[in-house]
Amino acid sequence: MNLTEFNQSDRCEHFSCPERSVSPAVYILLYVCSAAVVLLTVCGNLLVIISVLHFKQLHTPTNMLVLSLAVSDFFIGAFVMLPMFIWTIESCWIFGKGFCISFWFIASFITIISIYNIALIAVDRYLALSNPFLYMNRVSVRITCIVIVLDWCVVGVYILALMHYNGNFMNLILCPEDCFFALNEVWSVIDLVFSFIFPLSVIIIFYTRVFVIAKKHATAIRELNNHTRPKTQKITSHSMKSERKAAKVLGILVSVFLMCLLPYFICSLIGYVIEIQLESIQKVMIMICLNSTINPVIYALFYPWFRRCIKLIITLQIFQTDSALIKVLS
Repeated sequence: MNLTEFNQSDRCEHFSCPERSVSPAVYILLYVCSAAVVLLTVCGNLLVIISVLHFKQLHTPTNMLVLSLAVSDFFIGAFVMLPMFIWTIESCWIFGKGFCISFWFIASFITIISIYNIALIAVDRYLALSNPFLYMNRVSVRITCIVIVLDWCVVGVYILALMHYNGNFMNLILCPEDCFFALNEVWSVIDLVFSFIFPLSVIIIFYTRVFVIAKKHATAIRELNNHTRPKTQKITSHSMKSERKAAKVLGILVSVFLMCLLPYFICSLIGYVIEIQLESIQKVMIMICLNSTINPVIYALFYPWFRRCIKLIITLQIFQTDSALIKVLS
């Protein structure tokens, strides 16, 4: 995950944390709002995780990818958001060098995992819509889980390689109260391709095909609805509608994700030409974090099964015997 390079002499002109220019009331409000966002992110994604893991009806290949995304969003809420908010509010890194290394490792790893989760969701929707019967017969929960594990392992190896081979990584703190690292030229190109260009290309290509196929399906469904059809055609029509709806919802998920992610990479690319201010980097990082808060809200707005699961979880009905067999899909 390529971060903008900073000029060390310029950064070290401000050797200590700047004094806060906001009133105590605003300062406290910022911390309260930050805590609320972190709590919403952690709890919202935890509800998604519990829902998909607990209810057997939700054990589908697509939901395994949603689960993987929710886990990465949960980790962002649990380990990245609070230090990021505190760093922004205080205008200073107060956690020391050791945690700075851990912070950027976790933030880079989880962000790239999220990007590849979105890419896998795009591929999954394309396969489901382009050939539904082949998808149902060949793409299983087990295969999807293996792909997800491999995805996490590959990204983990990549981040470890970045840490090992990039000389600047172990010199993260340019000044005592900063927390940045800059990649050398070779790793900047590698990182740009691996963490942005390749997954973004996959997302754009496959979702473009998804929407083209969904449009064709919509036309086919209208034609089927205009004629009397046997039961098998009714089942096909229902399946097509279901896949189109899933593609639409996940398309919203992907669009929101890209809107939150693109400013960061644009900022990184511009950073090679002009100097980027600390506040700008912090703002785009917060946008990435806020995407993890938005995702469960998207599920709650568009997935009836998620709303049913929330009700069952909050009312503690999941602790009842055979609650995993409760039907949450209509």
